Amino acid sequence: METGTEMQIKTNLNYKKIETAARRRQTAKNVIVYGLLSLWGLMVLFPFYWMLLTSVKSYSAYNSEYIPKLFTLSPTFRNFVDAFTTVPLARYLANTLLFTVATTAIMLVVTVLAAFAFARLEFAGKNLVFTLFLALMMIPSELVIITNFVTITDLDLRNTFWGLILPSVTSVFYIYLLKENFAQVPDQLYYAAKVDGTSDLKYLWKVLIPICRPTVITITILKVIECWNSYVWPRLITDDQAYFLVSNGIQEIRENGFGRENIPAMMAAVVVISVPLIVLFLIFRKKIMAGVSRGGIKG
Repeated sequence: METGTEMQIKTNLNYKKIETAARRRQTAKNVIVYGLLSLWGLMVLFPFYWMLLTSVKSYSAYNSEYIPKLFTLSPTFRNFVDAFTTVPLARYLANTLLFTVATTAIMLVVTVLAAFAFARLEFAGKNLVFTLFLALMMIPSELVIITNFVTITDLDLRNTFWGLILPSVTSVFYIYLLKENFAQVPDQLYYAAKVDGTSDLKYLWKVLIPICRPTVITITILKVIECWNSYVWPRLITDDQAYFLVSNGIQEIRENGFGRENIPAMMAAVVVISVPLIVLFLIFRKKIMAGVSRGGIKG
């Protein structure tokens, strides 16, 4: 017959076995999860690696590879020089920067004011107007492009920066995202501010925007990326090289035959265009995640 001490020892051994088995299962689970995440990460990063690798390969080395190589022993930066000398890439970058900054600034003013009106102000038919506003998200962008093209052409704004900027200064999705974020701020703050004699614009500037700063930063960065990557509208509304953006420049390279014949130089141009967005994302990645997650939480 077992004594109490022996039973306690057996019980402790059983607990240790269970704990060891659980730890092994968790370790195996972690290995599988992190292995799959690592594989997915490699799949996502490989196109960027291939773009960078191709941009530092010489023209002769690239064309002599019947089987593409995953490395090069003789990198060259000649392709970056060719990218800037074959087409006025510096001018296209300056045009894109101007277009991006102006469009984003105007969009922020429109979005913040509209979101504040839907979130805090009371006016007749507000819910109906907001519902109809959201319904615009179901309209295909291609249909809007046709209408915008006719409007901009009638206003004689083709081949102008205003023609590039005006159709992109509003976004239903950004207004909805910011409106939901504004609505999370307690009403008591608004009522207290009104009792103190604070105007709506001052309350918006001093209270709402600082509280909802992550969402505002997220919207700003997303709009910058959208403007920087714009392709269809700039190609449609401009045929004057003085107003070309970087997307037009890449297409111009391809149409001139340079893109098909000298892929390394074209990849060098793509690297130059991609670097600002990558740097921007790396700097503000935490703000982006915080803004998106906060915009989707109620309460």
